[in-house]
Amino acid sequence: MFFANCYKQVCCTILIWLFYTTAQAAGVPYSVAAKPWDESLGNHRAEIQVLKATGAAYVKIPWRRRGMDPALMGIIITDEKGTVMKNIFRVNMNLEAGELVFEPTTGAGKYYVYYMPYKGKKNNGSFQGDYLKPEDQPDTQWVTREQLSLPYRAVKEKAEVLQIQSRTAFDSFYPMEVCATGAEIQQLIRRSTHDFILFPEDRKYPVRMDHELPYRWITRQGPPSFSATANRNEYYAFQVGVYAAKTDLEDVTVSYSRFSDRLTCFNLEGVDADGKKFTRKVNVAKGKVQALWFGLDIPENPQQKEYTFTITIKPRNGKAQVVPVKIKLTDTLQADRGDNEPWRHSRLRWLNSTLGEEEEVIAPYTALQRQGNSITTMMHLVQLDNNGLLAAVNTNAGKNILQRPLRLIIETSNGIAQLTPGKIIYTKEKDAVISWEAQATNEALSLTCKGNLEFDGHLTYHTTVKATKNIVVKDVRLEIAVDKQTARYFMGMGLPGQSLPASYNWKWKGPQDSYWIGNYDAGIHCEFLGATYSGPLLNLYHPAPPPSWYNDNKGGFKLAASAEGAVATTYSGERTLQQGQQLNFDFALLLTPVKKQNVADQFTTRYYHNGSKPAPALSDLSSGIKVTNVHHGNGVNPYINYPFVAVDTMRKFVDYWHRQGLKVKIYYTIRELSNQAAEIWALRSLGEEVLADGKGGGYPWLREHLVDHYNVQWFTDIKGYERADAAILTSGKSRWYNYYVEGLKWLVKNEDIDGLYLDDVSFDRSMLKRMRRVMDAIKPGCLLDLHSNTGFSKGPANQYTEYFPFINKIWFGESFDYNNMSPENWLVEVSGIPFGLMGDMLHAGGNPWRGMVYGMTVRYPWYTEGVNCDPREIWKVWDSFGIADAQMHGYWEPDRIVTTSDSNVLATVYVKEDKLLIAVASWNKQPVKVKLYINWQQLGWNTAERQMFFPAIARFQEQQTLSVADSIEMIPGKGFLIEIKK
Repeated sequence: MFFANCYKQVCCTILIWLFYTTAQAAGVPYSVAAKPWDESLGNHRAEIQVLKATGAAYVKIPWRRRGMDPALMGIIITDEKGTVMKNIFRVNMNLEAGELVFEPTTGAGKYYVYYMPYKGKKNNGSFQGDYLKPEDQPDTQWVTREQLSLPYRAVKEKAEVLQIQSRTAFDSFYPMEVCATGAEIQQLIRRSTHDFILFPEDRKYPVRMDHELPYRWITRQGPPSFSATANRNEYYAFQVGVYAAKTDLEDVTVSYSRFSDRLTCFNLEGVDADGKKFTRKVNVAKGKVQALWFGLDIPENPQQKEYTFTITIKPRNGKAQVVPVKIKLTDTLQADRGDNEPWRHSRLRWLNSTLGEEEEVIAPYTALQRQGNSITTMMHLVQLDNNGLLAAVNTNAGKNILQRPLRLIIETSNGIAQLTPGKIIYTKEKDAVISWEAQATNEALSLTCKGNLEFDGHLTYHTTVKATKNIVVKDVRLEIAVDKQTARYFMGMGLPGQSLPASYNWKWKGPQDSYWIGNYDAGIHCEFLGATYSGPLLNLYHPAPPPSWYNDNKGGFKLAASAEGAVATTYSGERTLQQGQQLNFDFALLLTPVKKQNVADQFTTRYYHNGSKPAPALSDLSSGIKVTNVHHGNGVNPYINYPFVAVDTMRKFVDYWHRQGLKVKIYYTIRELSNQAAEIWALRSLGEEVLADGKGGGYPWLREHLVDHYNVQWFTDIKGYERADAAILTSGKSRWYNYYVEGLKWLVKNEDIDGLYLDDVSFDRSMLKRMRRVMDAIKPGCLLDLHSNTGFSKGPANQYTEYFPFINKIWFGESFDYNNMSPENWLVEVSGIPFGLMGDMLHAGGNPWRGMVYGMTVRYPWYTEGVNCDPREIWKVWDSFGIADAQMHGYWEPDRIVTTSDSNVLATVYVKEDKLLIAVASWNKQPVKVKLYINWQQLGWNTAERQMFFPAIARFQEQQTLSVADSIEMIPGKGFLIEIKK
């Protein structure tokens, strides 16, 4: 019902980009097939005409290609019925043209030469395949009979090239990838009196090639100029291609004769992901093409009927050239600045957005309050010492986190340096953030500490050690001493979530830069900054360690536990500092838990999550599902991280399910970007700023159009779509973050979505704040849930800790071996409980018995490792018991209401006034019999004899009734849900 218009909508978009009518280049018509042929034949063919029956026909196809050497690729020739011609004699194959002789066994008529055939398998997530190798040698008798040899003399019947076709419009090379020949380019260069040649170009024809020139440019006459028509309120984008014809161009700059306040060149200037303005240096190597993308900001009520101005383009080492521009305005008011039509490229202005950067408190957090050197957040009380470091931290329940103040120690050959602190100076005081500076000095060193605390309990420290004379520094180290009541669990720096080890030593290796020490109700997370990337996906970007902390592998980490608690020490090792030399030792802290746990929401906000079928059956609503996550790779949200194609279908889907009482969230992240993005060519013109470099390969479309310098990522063959989704890697922190935030605003406003499903994303917490502010401004109550594959992210609870203040739920996730994880690992890495969150299980359907100890089930009806996840029978027990109104008390609490006779059998109890629901599960490797011990006094119940009722739950447990005094037989890895009435 919702997908009917989707394919039609996609085709309409392509029509605007390209064509469905025949066009020509150098006298050869180009077109798109009326119906796509079998894709194994490749995406491109030449239609030729053999005029009369002959034993051999010669044809020269001016295919004007780039990329892979045609001599290394196979050719398939068929007649109109698809019969394959067996004999092909290659005369000459190069990127400009292909010459061959073949045996047209069908006689006179049309034939098709498929010159880029491939063979491959479309997997869920990847494409495996390659272009066909050159075909078998022709039959020797035919070669002899037709007197074929090299060098070839064109004496055979000549076939006529009727047209060059692409399988779909999206596959087409026309017009911007139909290459000029070497001779044509040389002729163009000889005609020019300039070192570089300019080619203004309409936004409908993005510059795609940086090593070749499109034939379209060869035929242009006269000096460069650009004219177009735009609408009022439109953000109008256009481009100028800069071809370094005769020399390298250094530091290309642009200037404008008028309207400089309304013009932007995205390649040369912008606003970064932190809201800071910047300029970029652009060099163009000889023989290369650089597209410069411009934007003209046209107001709703302009004072003029046209914008006439000039753009002066000048390299530092060359003479300037001027491009006259005339943009004539219509009376039409452009809706949405043009953003609802991606082909217009008006969204390029999103790259420079600062949306969501405001320093404002985000709900449900409260404003910071400072009194002296004490600062109160919603969850903690923070005290600073005179060095600006943490002196003490208490939760709002009064629990100490620190054993003693943080210490940033500088050790020299004379021992630990004694520095005299000054006074803390508060440099910023707002509801959302408080910043300060402090300095301590002695005769040889100074330590400057710049810190800030945000409303959610996140602290950032930028500390600088400076030598006032030459000095040997034995070590600079950070010591965080955690109180014994808090130091119960640990994760990070190479260790999974576990009980606090007695001691541990680690050197910088692998995707690690942080750790957490804490308990279920208090803790501290520490991340070390200074690397080129410090976001959550260290295992994807593989940055070098922070240089000051790493110190050529002299630095490391050690942990020591004692009766008083634990001391985590990050050291940097010995080095010599010269007078005036300074080093930055930066780190960030997050105090946990980050919010009060919302247990009721965990049990009422139930997810429907089905990748290929985002629409549940109406009957599924009776199970209590409240949210559907619309994954990518389906008709509603076909292309990964670019949900701007099937927008009409998506809006209909959202409206329909809203009427049924269901919230709709969509998959939309940043880590990779679909090849279907309208702006992909503009992004390529930015070099590696947005799109990461790589070795190329992958799906044929990528090889044929991007050719090289890209990194292959997720692949999806979408049912009902000719265009597969072949994503490429983005570069980490960039202006694409700004685009993403604006895109989120557009989606919430125009598609009425209720939030996002985040899947192993790469951005940092600053993005989460921006996203929250944008969603809250338009539609308060939007949801964010985070999924991660620990096989990919290598410990997501530690890598993504900085996200936790701003998300609603975690889904950790793929590669978690729930059947072999310790209880400590469950609590710390999967449950979310120590951080004020709760989560769902994923991999292989999880472990439903152990999951309920942490209040977790799977998501219906996700398919994973051969398992269709179905928690509905457990949900029925939730509802019949009324679990949403119960208080949850886990085995991790010191005053446990329910314990068992076996330390490897753990119990969590959900308490209502008149009944209990106990989740009990075994971590034993052998069957055992256990008894439950219930603290009736703590409950306020009398000690009367009571019955334990085990409700029947399909695939979970059989119905039975036992006395509370009876033993329960526990099977390894399994457990029970037990009801007891008052």
